[in-house]
Amino acid sequence: MKIEIWSDVMCPFCYIGKHNFEQALEKLPFKNEVEVEWKSFQLDPSLDVAQTQNTIEYFKEKKGFPEAQASQMINQVAQAGKAAGIDFNFEKALITNTFTAHKLLHLAKKHGKANEMEEALFKAHFIDGKNVGSIEELIALAKSLHIDKEEAREALTSDQLDYEISQDIQEAKNNGISSVPFFVLNGKYAVSGAQPAEVFADALQQTYKETVSPFKDLSKEGGASCDADGCSV
Repeated sequence: MKIEIWSDVMCPFCYIGKHNFEQALEKLPFKNEVEVEWKSFQLDPSLDVAQTQNTIEYFKEKKGFPEAQASQMINQVAQAGKAAGIDFNFEKALITNTFTAHKLLHLAKKHGKANEMEEALFKAHFIDGKNVGSIEELIALAKSLHIDKEEAREALTSDQLDYEISQDIQEAKNNGISSVPFFVLNGKYAVSGAQPAEVFADALQQTYKETVSPFKDLSKEGGASCDADGCSV
């Protein structure tokens, strides 16, 4: 069963959604049969990768929120994060263009480490206050997951992964995805937003049930049939 997840590094609810999803999946007996693919999405592609802002500045300048309203929103998200086991550090978080960070995610995908990299990027941005637009910071994350630093530098400073990122973003548009996180379950069902773990568990169970038993049985009792052991009337 395949789960595709559209996400952006600077989206706190994507981080919360990841933890809630993983909490739900961990308790399910078929967890090892689930393939997760992380997809790129950019909430604000207009940001300059060479510049950073703190969270309050961003909400004030880009969204036009008064400082008091911005602070209230941040506090609410922080509380939601605690419930998911995440200690957000919005005072240190640096808002910047995330396209380069998505390059690192796609490189990690080629090494089978996309999920680990997604977690590392979220932690770097929301907890450690790292600049996820910085080539050197991203190379350090690559090294932490045993990805060769020169391979990482080449991927981050060239356009070799740009097409894959653009394809993810275009696919999101084609499917009407305008907000993240967005989870697509086996190409059939969707779960949007940082839903509680219980919602993810129900959706995963329903999808898995239909995956292993794709037909809805409309037959009535008494239908004669044969199997490997013989026929019955």
